[in-house]
Formats: sequence, structure tokens, C-alpha cells
Amino acid sequence: MAKEPRPGRAKTRLIPALGEQHAAALADRLFQRTLQQALAADLGPVELHITPDPSARYWQELPGAERCERFSQVEGDLGARMAAAARNGLAQSTAVLIIGTDCPDLDADQLKAMAQSLQSYDCCLCPVTDGGYALIGLRQFSHTLFTDIPWSTADVAPITRNRARALGWTCYESKYLQDVDEPEDLLHLSQNHPELISPSD
Repeated sequence: MAKEPRPGRAKTRLIPALGEQHAAALADRLFQRTLQQALAADLGPVELHITPDPSARYWQELPGAERCERFSQVEGDLGARMAAAARNGLAQSTAVLIIGTDCPDLDADQLKAMAQSLQSYDCCLCPVTDGGYALIGLRQFSHTLFTDIPWSTADVAPITRNRARALGWTCYESKYLQDVDEPEDLLHLSQNHPELISPSD
């Protein structure tokens, strides 16, 4: 799931700490790392579900994008957009991993481990410390995992976990990861992924 890192529209919760330009630049670095790790994992086709415009110059010049199929995100909330991506992936393969672009802890090895878990489990999650998740993996689809979820709250992972349980699905979970959404997340980023921090950050 990919959003073009335009100043003023990318990483808006970091703007008070970084300003519009530097928040967008950090979003770009995070996204490029995510894409390169997804390609390096070599698990199958990598799709970019893009907003707002998949034909924008940014995507034409993005390293690695030429190896990916690009789709416009559908209308609706994050759940609707993720559900569409999940359906698309499962129509072409026996399993799908859906990831965002703001969790540098989600590297190629982690992606491989989550894909491996789907050989034994119905779904998988990489929960993050703020209560959401950085990855959801599925072997089958259910709209209940994406509908009426209070996105960007601490309830996202618990609700998703409970709904998978209600479906009778087994769910593998990784250790908690750290994404980058709030100014306080920048300290973890500088300590664990200093290559993603510029002097202006």
C-alpha cells in the first residue's frame, strides 16, 4: 500500500517535528526501503497499490518500480483499499502479504518468515507497538478483517486478532515491531535505522 510522498500530504503527524518537506523526504526513504526489502525477499510478484496517481512522475522514476505491477487504490477507507488489494493478490496466488511503507523493522528476512508461517496458519500479523499492524498475511479472504475497523488507533490489531479468532482461523504473530508515525518514533528510528535519518531530521 503506497502513498506518493508529497509535501503536506505525507507523514502529516510528523510535520510538527520535521516540517512538510522533511516529513515527505522521510516518507520517501521509508517507502524506498520497504520496496527494496519486498523485492529482495523474492516471494513472488510485488504489487504497488498507489494513491493518488499511479501515472505520476514519482512512480516512473522510483528505483524498483519497473519490477512491480501498479494499481490505483480504490475509493473508501483504508480497510476498503486493503481489502481490494487482498482480493487482487489472492486471485493470483494462494497467499498474500499486505504491507505498508512506514515500518523499517519489516525487512526481507521478516517477510520471508511471515510468508513461511502461512504454510501452517490461516493468517499472520506483524503487530506494532502503537496497537496497529505493519503486515497482514492471508490464505483466504474475509471482509470482516477490514470492515468497521477504527484505523490509526490502538484497537486495530486487537480487533483484527479477535475477528480472525471468530472466523475460526489460526493466526501467527511476529514479535512487536516499531513503525514511524509520531514524533516520538523518530528516536527509535535514529537508534535502529540511522541510515534513514538525514541531518535535518
